[in-house]
Amino acid sequence: MSEVLYRKYRPQGFKDVLGQEHIVDALSGALKQGNIAHAYLFSGSRGTGKTSIARILAKEVKTSLNDLHEIDAASNRGIDDIRELREAVTVLPFESPYKVYIIDEVHMLTKEAFNALLKTLEEPPKHVIFVLATTEIDKLPETIISRCQNFTFKKPSQKILKIAVEATAKAEGFTLEPSAADLIAILGDGSFRDAQGILQKVIYSSPDKNVSISEVEKIAGAPKGALVNNIVSAIQDGELEKGLSAVSSAVEGNIDMKVFLKMILHKVRSVLLLKYAKEMESVIKEQFGKEDFEFLKKLSGQTKSTINSNTLNELLVAYDATGRSYIPQLPLELALIKILRNNENQSS
Repeated sequence: MSEVLYRKYRPQGFKDVLGQEHIVDALSGALKQGNIAHAYLFSGSRGTGKTSIARILAKEVKTSLNDLHEIDAASNRGIDDIRELREAVTVLPFESPYKVYIIDEVHMLTKEAFNALLKTLEEPPKHVIFVLATTEIDKLPETIISRCQNFTFKKPSQKILKIAVEATAKAEGFTLEPSAADLIAILGDGSFRDAQGILQKVIYSSPDKNVSISEVEKIAGAPKGALVNNIVSAIQDGELEKGLSAVSSAVEGNIDMKVFLKMILHKVRSVLLLKYAKEMESVIKEQFGKEDFEFLKKLSGQTKSTINSNTLNELLVAYDATGRSYIPQLPLELALIKILRNNENQSS
């Protein structure tokens, strides 16, 4: 079985890290000065590189694999697990200046386990470095947070994700259409891991070495561009029935409503940027195929338009509500009704 791309192309040094320059600069600067903390806390959403940078940190302080310990707190969350850890940290490293313990999903520890860990963080052996990683820092006791150097990881932008997937595809011998790379970046939703996972599915299913946007749409289960355009043009033309019909088609095609709305938001935002930030045209042009871009450019040039900041806001509200809705398509349907009915009332 082939190695997972996200692991295969995990950054091996600080120079390989994308999108977390504020963390890389702070850590590398401190290490050059010889300022090594006994405990670090990495927080941020999934797939942003927390574990990768923790491993790089271990490498930078010259910790070998024999002295690097990774613990999944979701599976080792009890007080007995932490007691075993407390005993293990007293043992000197085998062959390194430091033993590094990476505790992933640390927020999963029990209250008793946190109390036991706190005692170790308060008086750690000089040869031990802890790196705590979490996607939910709000679940950590303040006493734990205050004893660590805290670093907050940002979600990578669409541009950074695009760079990452294009580089990985190239390393694997594949070429992505620019619009295909953009679509994977959008679907990655701020996660390197998710974007690389989508890329892997796509290139493993591709009949050749050139990946088109239609292949990404098919393999990733993303809505076809034409269906998204139907929604956008329905908003522009004030055709509620056309918009609701497109939503119905998406439901029949088993399209994920969250993904569908994300694509709609991407195009509506692009129309507004083409209209009000003309210097961004070349950037936006790279994100779409020729037909798609011409479609969006035409919409942006229309003087009377329902596509405005209020439209974008209503769609954002619908996007946030989609995951919580009993009927997945309902938030989008309500948004379309509100956008187009309000426009009718203003016109009458």
